[in-house]
Amino acid sequence: MLENDNADRTLIETCEEESVHNDTVEETRHAMPDPQVFRKASDFFKAMGDETRIKIIWALDRSEMCVCDLAEMLGMSSSAVSHQLASLRKVDLVRYRREGKEVFYSLSDDHVCQVLEAGIDHAEE
Repeated sequence: MLENDNADRTLIETCEEESVHNDTVEETRHAMPDPQVFRKASDFFKAMGDETRIKIIWALDRSEMCVCDLAEMLGMSSSAVSHQLASLRKVDLVRYRREGKEVFYSLSDDHVCQVLEAGIDHAEE
């Protein structure tokens, strides 16, 4: 890598003349999902934007766990973990089930771990 590469990455390149490609704009606008989909996706990424919540998601990708298990693993209080789980439940990233007096958490679907794994792969490059 050249020493100058990092400096060049901060530059924003723009067109020298303003020219709108109407066909491309209309085709893209027509294919664009409903605004509610973008709001949900934004909420998803906001939830994933916290290191503790990412650790919880990573753990739940490996095994269903209760709050006490997660608290022990993370070295946090049960109430702090519960607060993070509530944030994740609010945007449908995790779900729970009761078994007697215990509540077990798991990921809502495979998409959650796929996005996390892609982010971790990128970070490890």
